[in-house]
Amino acid sequence: KFWLKGSGSEFVARSQASKPCVASALRIPRDMSIQFQSQNFQHILRMCNTNVDGRQKVMYALTAIKGIGRRFSNIICKKCDIDLDKRAGELTTDEINKVVAVISNPLQFKIPAWMLNRQRDIKDGKTSQKYANFLDQSLREDLERMKRVRLHRGLRHYWGIRVRGQHTKTTGRHRAHAK
Repeated sequence: KFWLKGSGSEFVARSQASKPCVASALRIPRDMSIQFQSQNFQHILRMCNTNVDGRQKVMYALTAIKGIGRRFSNIICKKCDIDLDKRAGELTTDEINKVVAVISNPLQFKIPAWMLNRQRDIKDGKTSQKYANFLDQSLREDLERMKRVRLHRGLRHYWGIRVRGQHTKTTGRHRAHAK
């Protein structure tokens, strides 16, 4: 067995008998691992009640927030003038606050209404982007409303059977109920 010993780009391989081997030609490039030069790098960010991985690129790190996909996070980065090659842990507090502001009020930053996930809400008729806890809450309220009004879809949710028009004659016989 061999292990590497040394500093910088010059490593010396030694055997277990601690005899130096001829491995001075062994060079490990420095660009193989991710180097974080920033002093204030954060490995985990807290945004919109969600833990965001700081090691990922910003666009993909934002998709950890429920209700934000790749396309929406891409347009968020463009509206905030954030480099797409930047890691999420390298963001400054100003950039994080700007991202949260765009997520909260996308229409004010001229993001088109067809990109938002809550169009013409049943309560207030407004178009908005729901994310994190607000998305869960609105879905729960929608299901409760469908059950209360006794829509066909709400009844099928209540009965715990398939909702979206799937065949049920022969499939799904042994499915255990989630609740």
